[in-house]
Amino acid sequence: MSTWTDVDPHIAPELGRSALVVIDTQRDFVDGGASPVPGTTQVLPAIATLLQAYREAGRPIVHIVRLYDGDDVDLPRRNLIASGAPIVRPHTPGSQIVPDLLPPGAPELDPEVLLDGAAQLLGAQEWAIWKPRWGAFHRTALDEHLRGLDVTTIVLAGCNYPNCPRATAYGGSERDYRVLVVADAISGVRPDHLEEAGRIGVLAATTAVVTSELAATVAIAG
Repeated sequence: MSTWTDVDPHIAPELGRSALVVIDTQRDFVDGGASPVPGTTQVLPAIATLLQAYREAGRPIVHIVRLYDGDDVDLPRRNLIASGAPIVRPHTPGSQIVPDLLPPGAPELDPEVLLDGAAQLLGAQEWAIWKPRWGAFHRTALDEHLRGLDVTTIVLAGCNYPNCPRATAYGGSERDYRVLVVADAISGVRPDHLEEAGRIGVLAATTAVVTSELAATVAIAG
């Protein structure tokens, strides 16, 4: 029986039509990076488990990344970036996705492609997209990309819930995506965050539940 049998059918995740959206898991944001975000290194194993499950299921994966170039930066960070802080600068090692999260043979991030607004192919059914602000839908091709893949559900993981994953959850909800937060695969999550998000129909689950439900969906489809 599905975990979401008793959930409102308008918001219940459809994992067979889902995409995994992994946010800001770049070297500068983990331990040892230029701007480490507390808790992000600790959730990397859970994110890696989700990624493997989605690859095995043949479902889409989108890595959302930051690249700070020029003054196209969130207002609270403009002074910091203008001062020359070496955070996710194009062509730097710190801007790259944590290697353990990449598919075999993935290329390095291409700032020219990403900053131009295109999705960069990293592997089979796996892409990177740059976002200029908190939410992954703001001024990006993410919505168009997901619609083209017939995605109805976004499954969120990454860094750091109070900022970018939360903005992405709200952006997805207002575009009528079913939104599922993987609470143990996102840094910075608190119970009150999940309660608040639940008021707009965003659901939460663990990595174990998502991977199990995804595998069951694939088995039924097969």
